[in-house]
Amino acid sequence: MTRLRPPPVSLLDKFHGPAFEPLYETTVRVSGGEAQHGRASGIVRSDDGALQLALRLPAELGGPGGGTNPEQLFAAGYAACFHGALNLLAARHGITLDGAEVAVSVAFGRDPVDGLHTLSAEVAIALPGVDRPLAEALVRQTERLCPYAKMARQGIASVVRLAP
Repeated sequence: MTRLRPPPVSLLDKFHGPAFEPLYETTVRVSGGEAQHGRASGIVRSDDGALQLALRLPAELGGPGGGTNPEQLFAAGYAACFHGALNLLAARHGITLDGAEVAVSVAFGRDPVDGLHTLSAEVAIALPGVDRPLAEALVRQTERLCPYAKMARQGIASVVRLAP
């Protein structure tokens, strides 16, 4: 059995190049399921088969609940990415983070700008045993490093197209 290990600290090395350099790509597909509606009854599948789950509309939005939803998936990705980046930075500085936890709360709601919908996120980091000034510095550095935090702050390159 392979022992799980964190990624190498070399992921923190700066990249200098003329264009975006992908290090990993994945594709996840959602089909409509029973209600023919991805949010209400969607089936999520990653191309490598590692992710497969049912989406369900939460009771707060008029659904039955009982499954996961896009907000939970986004919160999970954000929290995992931030936690990983935080630990990489700490490792680079020789700091061990025992019991570190990242909680991301995502809210789906009405957008006062256009009257449609938007998301908001709040990230709470617990670093037990780490002095407050050091913890604050690590969190601020992680905020600049974590791709999810960068995306939430400044947007993301995104192309929407109709498949052939």
